[in-house]
Order: sequence, then structure tokens, then C-alpha cells
Amino acid sequence: MQRKDIPSQNCQYIVQTPLEKDLPKTLSPAAASRVRAFHRQLPGYKPTPLVGLNSLARHWGVGNIFVKDESHRFGLKAFKVLGGSYAVARLVCRQLGRALGDVPYAQLVSNEVREQIGRITLTTATDGNHGRGVAWAAERLGQKAVIYMPKGSAPCRVASIRAHGAEVEVTDFNYDDTVRLACRKAKENGWHIVQDTVWEGYTEPPLWIMQGYLTMCAEAVDQLQADGAAPTHIFVQAGVGALAGAVVGYMAQIYRSPRPRFIIVEPCQAACFFASVAAGDGTPHPVTGELDTIMVGLACGEPNPLSWEILRDIPSCYVSCDNFTAANGIRILANCLPGDPPIEAGESGSVGVGLLDLLVNHSEFEELKTILEIGPDSEILFFNTEGATDPHNYREILWYGKYPSDIR
Repeated sequence: MQRKDIPSQNCQYIVQTPLEKDLPKTLSPAAASRVRAFHRQLPGYKPTPLVGLNSLARHWGVGNIFVKDESHRFGLKAFKVLGGSYAVARLVCRQLGRALGDVPYAQLVSNEVREQIGRITLTTATDGNHGRGVAWAAERLGQKAVIYMPKGSAPCRVASIRAHGAEVEVTDFNYDDTVRLACRKAKENGWHIVQDTVWEGYTEPPLWIMQGYLTMCAEAVDQLQADGAAPTHIFVQAGVGALAGAVVGYMAQIYRSPRPRFIIVEPCQAACFFASVAAGDGTPHPVTGELDTIMVGLACGEPNPLSWEILRDIPSCYVSCDNFTAANGIRILANCLPGDPPIEAGESGSVGVGLLDLLVNHSEFEELKTILEIGPDSEILFFNTEGATDPHNYREILWYGKYPSDIR
């Protein structure tokens, strides 16, 4: 393991030699097929685009850049609904005592099912996108949702959740303490919590959420294959790690030889996987404090243990980045080069592209670029996990240069 700090960019990275290990069957291609079969039944389902940025790739001296653009998912501008909807459906089927594969979506939303199980209350803690996905699913299934959000949550994100009929409370806590509040409220009131954080006795819904994200991964694989491409490098951002664990756990089973290099990207204010790997004892370590970052979807201090088993061993690199890296990613994707389509990327979806900009354009990152073998033959995949879910902040970044860097 090699660690390096780049103080001028408020950036740190760790590189390691990935381990060869068996990966969980719960994130296998067969599991992805079952998840996709559910999502394909949802009204409005269609695969989100895989956008090729050929001009940008040439400009940066790499083979290809692909962005899986989740800003188009179900009109909700974020991938999180994939995990939320799948977990809610599995939970309802558990109440019914039946397997999800045996209950068509049309039956799940029927009065018959509501009469069988009654009106249940779903609750979760969220910065916005996950809670909106849970509220969206509850609305369609005729169930109730109570959503807790950490302090500082953008009013527009609160409003977008309430628009689906959910009750929303903005707390005075950071994300991890808001999760604990939601858990306590669920126990006190007999509610069902739908969270991607694991604790003792609570592992099924977090796994279901991770599995829900396999639809996005499987779509990307199909789209890459249609383009005759296979990724050599996959950049994926991490909060609690449900997304990153799903992406790495699935993609490493699809692309076995050669396996892509996985680069885990986190905000420096909430880099719990970076801190856990840096500790070197093989166990996950939380980070504490305000977790104050514009990458609010990644502002999580406690690693998901289900993901940790994957993300500890398989990635080649872990990078913690400052806010300006994500802001630069937003600006790069929106202000495309001739021939490339613009992409609307939110703060948590853009950071990987912002990091690649540093790797290919700035001398302080030349060593890391060399170690990762990023060059003319590289086929690089990113997941833009959200669009402009906070339109005001998006405009501030794009129009007025909020969160500038001084690296030019």
C-alpha cells in the first residue's frame, strides 16, 4: 500500500495491489437479471444513456470516456430510486410471505395487496435522492413514507420529497446521527426502515438497495458491449459504499480478465473508506464531525460493512477530493467540447470526472496517472449518479464559478 498527500489540492490517495477473491453471488449477473426483471415492470422504465465523450477523450489523451448518465432516471434525476424501489418491493413481498418474482408489479400496487398487509409506514434517513426514491415507491404502492434529513438539507430537495406525499423532517444532526434517529423512530412506532446502512440484525434492506443498483450496472455493460468497448478503469464515488460496493462487486464478475482498475472517490470531509484502508487493520473505521461537503450524497461517515468486504480488497486506488474537484467536474460536463453532448451532473455525480481532469492535466498527479496506467489505450467509465437536484447550487457553480480551484 502506498499513500501520498497533495496538500495544494487538499487531496490524498492510496494505491494498492487488488486481491483475487470470490465475490458475492448476491451481486452476480444472475442477481442482476432478477432485479432488472422487476424494474422493467415499472411505468416509465427505460435504460438511461451511456454517453461517449469522444472529443474530451482525445483532448485528454485517453482512449474513450463513457458516462452512465442517471440524471434521466424515471424523471427523478438520480439513480437512488433503483435501490429504494427494489427494497420497498422486497419488503412488501416479505409482508405478504411471497417472493418478489412471484408478484407482478401490477399486483404489488393493487388494492388487494393493501388490504392484505394494511397501510405500512416506510422511513429512512437521506440527503435527498434516496429519500425521494423511497417516497416515490411508497406513493406508487399506496403506502406512507416518513423521511428524515440531516441539517443543512437544501429546501428544494425537501420539497421534491414532499411532492410524493411523504412527511419530511429536517433534523439538527449530521447524516449518520440522522440514520440513528430514523432507526429509533422506526422501533418506537413499528415502522419499516429502508436504509443502506448496516447494523446488527439489519442486513436485508441494505443488500436489497445494493442489488437495486445492479440494473444501472447491467445496462452499462450492455451499452458498452454494443459499442464494442470494455472498461480498463472504472471511477466510482462512495458515501456509505452501497453504490460503490454494487458497482465493484458486479463489474468485477463481468470483467474478469483483465479486471478493470477500480478507483474509489470520496469527499475529503467524509472519506470513511479512505480512512479505513489507511488504518491498515482490515476493519472499517468511521469518520466523525460535520461531514460538510457539497457532495451531500457522499457525506456519510460510516462504511457499509457489506460493501467494506468488497471495497477493502478489489479497488486499485482510493482518493479523497475537495469540493472544487466536484465543481470542476460539473463545469467540464456541462461545457462540452464540440462533438460531445452536454451532461447535467450534480455535485455527487461529477467528482470522478473532476479527478480525471487532475490526473491528466496537472503535474502533481503524474505519478498516480502513471501507476494507474491511464493513457491512450484507457477505456474509462464514470457513473453520473445525479443531475442538478439542487438547481440553485448548480447554477452558482456553473454560472458564477462557485468553489473555484487555484490550480491553473
